[in-house]
Amino acid sequence: MSLEILGYAGAVLMGLSLGLLGGGGSILTVPILVYLFGQDPVTATGLSLFIVGTTSAAGIFSHHKQGNIEWRTAAVFGAASIISVFITRRWLVPALPDPLLHVGSVEVSKGTAILGLFAIVMLLSAWSMIRGKKTLAPEPDGQRHLPSLLLIGLLVGLLTGVLGAGGGFLIVPSLVLLAGMDMKRAVGTSLLLITVNSYIGFLGDRHVHLADYATILLPFLGLAVVGIVLGSQLSKRMGNAKLRPAFGWFVLAMGTYIIIRELYALA
Repeated sequence: MSLEILGYAGAVLMGLSLGLLGGGGSILTVPILVYLFGQDPVTATGLSLFIVGTTSAAGIFSHHKQGNIEWRTAAVFGAASIISVFITRRWLVPALPDPLLHVGSVEVSKGTAILGLFAIVMLLSAWSMIRGKKTLAPEPDGQRHLPSLLLIGLLVGLLTGVLGAGGGFLIVPSLVLLAGMDMKRAVGTSLLLITVNSYIGFLGDRHVHLADYATILLPFLGLAVVGIVLGSQLSKRMGNAKLRPAFGWFVLAMGTYIIIRELYALA
C-alpha cells in the first residue's frame, strides 16, 4: 500500500510537470506504473498514453488563455506524428519479439529494451536543453519551417508509439531547438500535441483494456489533473530562460534513474 501512496503522489507531480514544462508526463507515468503499481512495461506504456493524453487535455484551456498555443504549427507537426504513432503502435510494437535480444547469457526483454531506449532518448533530449543549443529561427514571414516540422513530427510519432510516451520530452526540445519557438509557447503547443498523439497511440493499442485497470486509473487521473492545473498557473510566473534548463535537468535526472534501475535489474 505504501508504494501505491507514493504512486498517487507521483500522479500529482506528473501533472505539475506537464502544466509547467509541457513534458515529463510519460517520463514519470511509465516508471510509476512499473515500479510502484507493479505493471509490466508494455502494459504501462499503453496505460501511460491514456493517462497522459487525458491529463494534457485538461491543461490546454489554461495555456490557450495565456496565448501559448501555436495552432498552425501544431496542425502541421501533429498531422505527421499522428500517422507515425498510429502505425507504430498498431503494427510495429506488437511485431517486436519477446525477449527482444540476447547479450551473452542475458536475455533482454521487450519491456526492458523499451525502458532502456526511453532513457537514452531522454538523456539526449536533456543535454540539448541544458547546454543551450542555438535555435533555428522562424521564416522571414514569421512562419515555421514546414519540412522541418513534418520530419520532426514523423520521428516524434515513431518514438511516441514505441515508448508509450505522449512525446513532450521530445516535442518541447524539438519546437525550441528546431522550430525556433520560445519555451512558453513550446509548452502550450506541446500539451495540444501530446493530447492528440497519446489518444491516437492508445486507439492503436490492442493490448490494454481500460476497464481492467479502473481502480488505478480513476484516482491517478484525478490527482494528475489537479497537478496540471497548478503547473499551468505556476508557468505564468517563470520566464523562458528558467524554464528551459529546468526542463533539461528534470529529464536528465529521470533518464539516469531509469538506466541505473534497469542495469541493476539485468545484473
